[in-house]
Amino acid sequence: MKSHPSPGFFQNLKYDFPASIVVFLVALPLCLGIALASGAPLFSGIIAGIVGGIVVSLVSGSSIGVSGPAAGLAAIVLTAINDLGGKEHFDLFLVAVVIGGVLQIILGALRAGIIGYYFPSSVIKGMLSGIGIFIIIKQIPHAFGYDSDPEGDFAFFQVDGHTALSQLSYMFDFISPGALVISILSLAILFLYERPFMKKISFFKLVPGPLVVVILGILLGISFGDHETWGLDESQLVNIPVAGSFTGFLDLFTLPDFRQLANPQIYIVGFTIAIVASLETLLCVEATDKLDPNKRVTPTNRELIAQGIGNTISGLIGGLPITQVIVRSSANIQSGGRTKASAFIHGILLLVCAMSIPTLLNKIPLASLAAILFLVGYKLAKPALFKTMYRRGYAEFIPFIVTILGILFTDLLIGISLGLAVGIFQILWNNFKIPFHFSKDDYATDKPVRIELSEDVSFLNKAMILRNLNTLPDGIHVIIDGSKTKSIHPDVLEIIDDFVENAKTRDIQVELVELDTSDTVDSVKQFGKVILHHPIKKQ
Repeated sequence: MKSHPSPGFFQNLKYDFPASIVVFLVALPLCLGIALASGAPLFSGIIAGIVGGIVVSLVSGSSIGVSGPAAGLAAIVLTAINDLGGKEHFDLFLVAVVIGGVLQIILGALRAGIIGYYFPSSVIKGMLSGIGIFIIIKQIPHAFGYDSDPEGDFAFFQVDGHTALSQLSYMFDFISPGALVISILSLAILFLYERPFMKKISFFKLVPGPLVVVILGILLGISFGDHETWGLDESQLVNIPVAGSFTGFLDLFTLPDFRQLANPQIYIVGFTIAIVASLETLLCVEATDKLDPNKRVTPTNRELIAQGIGNTISGLIGGLPITQVIVRSSANIQSGGRTKASAFIHGILLLVCAMSIPTLLNKIPLASLAAILFLVGYKLAKPALFKTMYRRGYAEFIPFIVTILGILFTDLLIGISLGLAVGIFQILWNNFKIPFHFSKDDYATDKPVRIELSEDVSFLNKAMILRNLNTLPDGIHVIIDGSKTKSIHPDVLEIIDDFVENAKTRDIQVELVELDTSDTVDSVKQFGKVILHHPIKKQ
């Protein structure tokens, strides 16, 4: 495993550097907002972003994934911090983060990364679209200048009794003309940057649209000044902690209190962080690989190890838990990032800017960042995607929609679980519906009724098979063909055996092809297992 930049690490710098700026601009407010929503010190979010960018990118095998503090963990972190004594005992929580990181390294070494491959694409696409829609919903208040809701609060039903949509109704009472103008102009610039003719101009290839948007927002914010109508207050600007000196900057870091290692609650929190962060990372890896224009495949076991190393270091220096994050990863891809250099550089930018120009960063209007995230959200949840999923049929569309609604009205992991549950239910339902091939035309009196059993017939098919056998008319010739069947549950064999006996009283002639119910059922009863291959015995 390489832990340093490989040869050619910066060979795509002309693509990766502009993308890193976009990722940096997206990550900065998210790092602060997620820390705020987690009940943690604000700077802990910045630390997690720096570690996710610099450390994880060097160890990870993902070319375009970006790691940092995750909104999906905010609720878990908030509860854990409170359970361990609140923000005043944040150093206890950091011990749990370190333990979680070590457990992730162990999971990677045990090759647990394969879990991510068991999620269907409809659920992954639903996750992407749900996050995209929620990003848009959460940014609308910022675009209007209503900024009481923290950026990292990614929950539809919030702890204050409000909802993500109720925030939209409140914002109309607090519209800031200055913020609204910045939002409109920023969206116009980003819209122009998406036009094909703009991409042919060399200058606009070198200067990314989000950077122009941020510079414009700073200049407009300064020009508005303290104007009663147009001016922006502190709640409408980025708010990163400012240190007066290098020593003061180092004081922003917190060390874990390892004297509390005997506290069992710490291990419970650490285990929870390891499991949830690993699952969220694997889902993000799957989604990011689908978005990758080059369709590269990320080694998931290595990714778990990389995330574990990142969480261990983040916990040691005062940072929040880290996962690979779809918002930053998708922004990286959509901005043209090609290699892990973009994630690495974004981490460097977070570190340098947190040290050197926090005052300038604090002049960035949240309205400018909202416009950038509008575009990210739209690209994740394009209307064309909904049309495509609908055309693929209900088997794809229903899990897709359920995942989106679950994410919007609950949280990320519950939404994904609901989508996965619907997908599994559909598999079971299809298995229940099609245990055999049979047509109503076979009821003709001049020829036998042929029932061809499917390749796999499970106990879920019992009710359907029993119902259809019972509805067959008396006095006919029935052929039950098991020549294509490789696996059949003993309960189904018993149903067929009972039907053979009952057929004698209904004047039904039964012919079994490559099925021997009596011998097979006896064998099953003797050995207590499903018989995969049945003896050929034609009646």
